[in-house]
Parts: sequence; C-alpha cells; structure tokens
Amino acid sequence: MSQSATTNTTTAHSIQATGLQGPWRRVIYVGLYETIAIIVSSGMFMALGQNAGHSGAMAVAASTIAIIWNVTFNTLFEKWEASQTVKGRSIARRVAHALGFEGGLALILIPLMAWWFSVSLWEATLMEAGLLVFFLVYTYAFNWAFDRIFGLPASAQG
Repeated sequence: MSQSATTNTTTAHSIQATGLQGPWRRVIYVGLYETIAIIVSSGMFMALGQNAGHSGAMAVAASTIAIIWNVTFNTLFEKWEASQTVKGRSIARRVAHALGFEGGLALILIPLMAWWFSVSLWEATLMEAGLLVFFLVYTYAFNWAFDRIFGLPASAQG
C-alpha cells in the first residue's frame, strides 16, 4: 500500500462522530421518550373516559410495542439516512421520520385499543387520531430536543 493510501485510510478512520452514539444513544432515547409517553397517554386515555387501570395498562402495552417499533424503525431510518448524500436533519427529514414512526405505530395500536377498550375500530381510530396529533408534535419536538442535547447520530453527521 502506498504512503498516500495509508494516510487517507488513517484520516478517514480517525474522524469520530461527536455526541452520544451507539447503543447508549438508543437506550437513553427510548427510555426518555417512552417514560414521557406513558405518563401523557395514560392521562389522555383517562380524559377520553377510560378508567385509570385500563388507561395505565394500555399505556404500558402501547409503550412496550412502541419500544420494539422504535428500535426497529430508527435502525432502518438511520441505515437509510446514512446512505443519503445530504447529511443533517432538515425539517423535511424530521417530518418524514415522525410520520413514518407514528403511522406505523398507529397501524399496530388501533386494533389493540379497539380490543382492550371494547370499542369499534372506528372509535379506536378516533382515539388514535387524537393521540396521533399529540404524538406527531411530541415526536418532532422530542427528536429535535434530543439531538440538541445529545448531538446528531453519526448517520446525520457530515
């Protein structure tokens, strides 16, 4: 290997992403996001007329599902993001992230809520629609704040 090839390889490998990275980034992200989500969604279910026990149990079940979905979705999103030529997280990219995450989660949770609360799919869809409006804004704001506090993931850094 020539000296210039060795230097270029070394330089390319010595550039490190800044901020919180790797598995700890995901663990902290999911833990914070879901703790806030459980508290808020329990309150929202109760505000929609569900009893506290059913509301809390549904919030925990939804959170568990959301954690699995979160890890899966964010892993796939960051793989896609790393393949993009334009780095960073624009408003459009953040909106796409929020819509993809919340849309996929809604497809899972609507049937579960209909069954758990003994309501029709239509009623569960309306309940989810109310929650979805909140969570779309929450997801966008949480991701923005998380990235500001902990830095962008390596996939979004130039």
